[in-house]
Amino acid sequence: MSNPILVEVTRGGVVESRHRGAVAVVDADGRTLLSLGDVDLPVFPRSAVKAFQALPLFESGAAARFGLTDAQIALACSSHNGEQRHVETARAMLAAAGRDEGCLACGPQPPEREADKARLARMQARPGRIHNNCSGKHAGFVCAAVAMGADPAGYNERGHPLMEAVIDAVATMTGAPLAEDLCGTDGCSIPTFAVPLTHLAHGFARFATGTGLAPERAKAAARIRAAVAAEPFMVAGTGRFCTRSMELLGTRAFVKTGAEGVFTAALPERGLGIAVKIDDGAARASEVVTADLLAALLGLGDELAALQRPAIVSRNKEHVGDLRAASALTAAIAGLPTS
Repeated sequence: MSNPILVEVTRGGVVESRHRGAVAVVDADGRTLLSLGDVDLPVFPRSAVKAFQALPLFESGAAARFGLTDAQIALACSSHNGEQRHVETARAMLAAAGRDEGCLACGPQPPEREADKARLARMQARPGRIHNNCSGKHAGFVCAAVAMGADPAGYNERGHPLMEAVIDAVATMTGAPLAEDLCGTDGCSIPTFAVPLTHLAHGFARFATGTGLAPERAKAAARIRAAVAAEPFMVAGTGRFCTRSMELLGTRAFVKTGAEGVFTAALPERGLGIAVKIDDGAARASEVVTADLLAALLGLGDELAALQRPAIVSRNKEHVGDLRAASALTAAIAGLPTS
């Protein structure tokens, strides 16, 4: 059976496109509040679990040893635009560990915004690994490897002590068996494992509350949430959904995008985790679903209205259509408990 249509794209009064997907909302005890579509199908979370992958940064002692700031911790969880502040912060993290960008295993990538590409061109510089949207995560990996007393070389590969700690963190947070036949390679050249949405959502509920976590891990999760709330720009950047939503919500929500239409969120005051997957990989649809869930579960008014119903505009900036939640999603949200 196909997943339900979650988001519609209109032009004028006509629905032009439709996005199908699945959604899970789970509490810290593993109880499912919302299950829409095939939430048991394993999906690659990709960048949506960067907060889990950042836990060894604390458990290795690296965060304390190198005196990492809120901005640096937030960058370790980021999929950033490659703006100047992102790049400078990643370089500072590496310098604190006595390393440089030559240690990074992620490939070179141009910055996301045209303004930052132009800035590089004016400097007669090429995009490098430091501009990769995952460079903050990888800088965190290098810091953690150094703090563990391990040679950072090969840190992105299975069998390296750092990567084994990262894989273990994701496995224990989600409670999902990371099966070999469900393992792939992420865009930044680290292993990624497909897990069901229910496990992802449960992991983020535990991340939000500390339920079932060892005391040091619960403390690390709380520190990551606080850093991201203090520095939401570092998690994504100018104009991005993650940054915009967390600028508005602060400590009420931790929100993180993943590739191919995946989105996750942790709601500390509700003790809930959210996991979304859009079948066709459209980020625009996963953002609308996430915004609608945040608004409903946090009892918001119109704080996220622009994110819930993004406008479609012409080249002349005319408002010609919208993205909006489809009936299956609105009906499911209407049935959610409000407290």
